[in-house]
Amino acid sequence: MTAASSPWVETLTELNILDLLDAIGLSRLRGTPLRHLLRPAARRFARTAHEFDTRVGDHGLAQGSAWLMDRMTAGLVTSGLEHVPTQGPVVILANHPGMTDTVALFTSLACRPDLRVIAADRPFLRALPNVARQLIFLPDDEDGGRMAVVRAAARHLHEGGALLTFPAGEIEPDPATFGAQRATASLRNWSGSYALFARLAPATRFVPALVSHVISPAAQRHPLTRLRRTARDKEKLAAALQVALPRYRGLVARVSFGHPASAGADQAQALGAAITARMRQLIDAEVPDDRTGYSRPRPQTRWRP
Repeated sequence: MTAASSPWVETLTELNILDLLDAIGLSRLRGTPLRHLLRPAARRFARTAHEFDTRVGDHGLAQGSAWLMDRMTAGLVTSGLEHVPTQGPVVILANHPGMTDTVALFTSLACRPDLRVIAADRPFLRALPNVARQLIFLPDDEDGGRMAVVRAAARHLHEGGALLTFPAGEIEPDPATFGAQRATASLRNWSGSYALFARLAPATRFVPALVSHVISPAAQRHPLTRLRRTARDKEKLAAALQVALPRYRGLVARVSFGHPASAGADQAQALGAAITARMRQLIDAEVPDDRTGYSRPRPQTRWRP
């Protein structure tokens, strides 16, 4: 069976169509011929997603992600990788601007092949079986399901593993597209639940990570976004256009890692303040100064497709 005829491709295509209809604000028309007009674009991305998953199964998460970055961006710049321990328990705490932010992190963290990721339980991720094996799915319920996630993550840390999580629990503003003020404000929405890992696995290091330059400013200005009323809906539609239209993929994504923090069982409360301060430093270093228009200089490691 070829990749194009895989049942996973068909599943991903249908999920993409539903996502496109939702982004346009036309979910109520999912049973109409409009879905057939969206199918070609949805199927193209489904094939790309399936190939990505196949490569993850064959070559690992980092190499599979590098392949996808090749197709969805113009490259990747990583800085501060020396702050990520190459062994021992570590939690990477990242912002979540969406689009290619997760695969940019996966590519950057090739030094940690033991990486596991706490991720929302979504049908699209379930339709990527090789990627799903690297994930610890976070259920929607607030009860026993979430405690099972905490136990699984803590067990991985006790074994010396690396863990990636997104404390905002939702899409956040890309600092490069929406500015430092909005990016910094989003930090107030970060959950402090990751401090549990400091109590459950006291040897764990906590490394902040900032992803930027993954949301296309040009896509945000597309005329179709005027069809949506709220800023959130406009941004969702712009993201869908960025996936569907190759002309919006000429971005060089950036991932910056900050100085690690650690906290013993009796210092967990101070951990959140330390991580927030480090994330603010990363945002200030990444976003161009309003007065000069230039970013502050910093060491970089460049990955090119």
